[in-house]
Amino acid sequence: MSSVSLPRKAVIIAVAVAFFLPLWWLTISAFRPTDSIFRFLSPISIYTFWPDEWTFRNILGVWNSPFRLAIWNSILVSTITVAIGLVLCSMAAFALAVIEFPFRNAIFAVMVISFLIPFDAIAVPLFSIMRSFGLQDSYTGLILPGIGNGLAVFLLRQFFMGIPKEIREAAIVDGMGWFRIYRTIYLPLSVPAMVSAAIILFVFQWQSYLWPLLIAPGAEYKVAAVAIAQFSNGYQIDYGLIFAAALFIAAIPMAVLTVLQRFYSASIAATGSKE
Repeated sequence: MSSVSLPRKAVIIAVAVAFFLPLWWLTISAFRPTDSIFRFLSPISIYTFWPDEWTFRNILGVWNSPFRLAIWNSILVSTITVAIGLVLCSMAAFALAVIEFPFRNAIFAVMVISFLIPFDAIAVPLFSIMRSFGLQDSYTGLILPGIGNGLAVFLLRQFFMGIPKEIREAAIVDGMGWFRIYRTIYLPLSVPAMVSAAIILFVFQWQSYLWPLLIAPGAEYKVAAVAIAQFSNGYQIDYGLIFAAALFIAAIPMAVLTVLQRFYSASIAATGSKE
């Protein structure tokens, strides 16, 4: 059995540390007094990576502020996006992978191109359309653009194409319709891919900034990524509260990804499968 060479181990460890340090510094900065956050950056010392004084002021300040509502808004919007988006994306992926119909490949090509276009390029026209339907400052306006995700459809389609066609052919012989085949055969076999698609939908919605800023500027509908700006103004920036809020924003998707990471890896490994 081959083992990893010492230089390669050193490179792996160095890369891991390089990615971990910013997250660690964010975490400990949330527990520092505001006037100590940048004090030990130069020169670097042990207190750069370990606070000389711990405080929960920032955490409690964030939790007792309107930012708490923004966190719940982000959780609500992301959860509903995942629930509805999984249904729509999996149905679209099933149709593109299994059902023969005219222009199927052309539609798939257009879909692939669509998720390569930066959202910023269509945000303003989409905002005009949403506003004309009265969806500004509403959960519906926040959720709708996130439920159709081209990357999730692509991932699910590739996974569905790896399921042997003999299974669906046998089901068709037994008299099953397309929806029953999708519900009773493809979905149970595609749990890893469905979890991965859910992660994609969740992360895309959770990290969204421009769209919530445009469509929901009202305080009642602000999401966390937008509401974090409330801790700074033209006269003062409370870095302690900003780091604490950023910790909340980072911790929730990090926990989700940590728990579901093995499903994501399994589905990615299977997306190259062929019939």
